[in-house]
Amino acid sequence: MPGLSPSAQGHLAMLCFSALVAGSFSLGAQVANEIAPTTLNAVRFALATLLVGALAWARGDHFRTGFAAPWRYFVLAGLFTLYFVLMFEGLKTAPPVSAAAVFTLVPVMAAGFAWLLMRQVMTPRMAMALAIGGAGALWVIFRGDLGALLSFDVGRGEAIYFIGCISHAIYAPMVRWLNRGESAVLFTFGTLLAGTVLLTAYGWSDLAATDWAGLRPLVWITILYVAVFATAATVVLLQFAALRLPSAKVMAYTYLTPSWVILWEFGFGNALPGVLVWGGVALTILALYLLLRDDSQEKS
Repeated sequence: MPGLSPSAQGHLAMLCFSALVAGSFSLGAQVANEIAPTTLNAVRFALATLLVGALAWARGDHFRTGFAAPWRYFVLAGLFTLYFVLMFEGLKTAPPVSAAAVFTLVPVMAAGFAWLLMRQVMTPRMAMALAIGGAGALWVIFRGDLGALLSFDVGRGEAIYFIGCISHAIYAPMVRWLNRGESAVLFTFGTLLAGTVLLTAYGWSDLAATDWAGLRPLVWITILYVAVFATAATVVLLQFAALRLPSAKVMAYTYLTPSWVILWEFGFGNALPGVLVWGGVALTILALYLLLRDDSQEKS
């Protein structure tokens, strides 16, 4: 991205990240009950590993030096694969927009883990923005129903996915903490390769039991999409941005995910959410604006 500052490059990467991630919610919800989450993710990680590995080789990255201390990749892969498996497990029952709203809670948690791991301190405006974004997420999750919020009537799918989002929130600051100068592409390849090993070992029985010939075309389309766009591309984008922006700002772009998902759902011919839900979406967009305003004045 010539001509752009490192900070601007990170922001552009995360804008693309948020749009690509959103597609996995809409597609994943349509096939989540047709294939085991471990099976789908093992295949997606294997395909993504081949793609990113080929890119790293074409770039001339030094694999031998890049794989010093390989335990780092298994730590990152453990966090990332747990997130993806629980995402598809949650999408078996959680509506895509609601699940996307759960995803927007990640910046709050990422900021906390960034402080614990790297002592990245939030400005007062950043803290306010995260609070507004969290409120918007809760608004969407409970569909604007105050009674449901007060009784904490959250769905099983949303609860399962929230656990995965905790893992994702730890992943963002861990990337910067564990990176030893490797390029984003090579670091991504190591993470994906380790993830493929973990998922294949853990989900071998599901892989062997899957009726591959009986899967409908949409399942294959989803696998290819999440492998190429929602795994290979987004992991590169995330790690690229994580090396240029504070962790809280990297994850701030998750606030756009519900809006992108609404557009994806509309594109698939589904109805738009009710008026009350739009209030929560508006709050998440406001949170993103507050987090990114006067970006150059904040620590990176």
